[in-house]
Amino acid sequence: MNSSRFAFEPCAPLVLAGGLSGAAGVALSAATAHVGGAFTGTVASFLLTHALALLAIGLVGGNRILRLGGLVLLVGLILFCGDLLARDFLGGRLLPFVAPTGGTLLILGWLTAAASAFAGSRT
Repeated sequence: MNSSRFAFEPCAPLVLAGGLSGAAGVALSAATAHVGGAFTGTVASFLLTHALALLAIGLVGGNRILRLGGLVLLVGLILFCGDLLARDFLGGRLLPFVAPTGGTLLILGWLTAAASAFAGSRT
């Protein structure tokens, strides 16, 4: 019986999302350096930072609560970054409260990931 709290069962969708997030973060960093944009640099930083978290969670797998935290992070990242990029490239928001909702989900995702430390490997 494994006494570890974390089972190493990779979660391919999170690994994929982490890789794509990292690639998009690098591309947007370059775009920021050449073109600018009020929010593009912020989005690049968020994508690069959360790419590492998504890759780590995806590769480790962990328990269900950790994987749920990763998925909440991913949804929050898409909403938050999507809305900020729409402001720069489309000239307006996607919908009202999309960025704040995404930011709230990012916070919730990090808290869920932290809470996973108290769960067993089978939960």
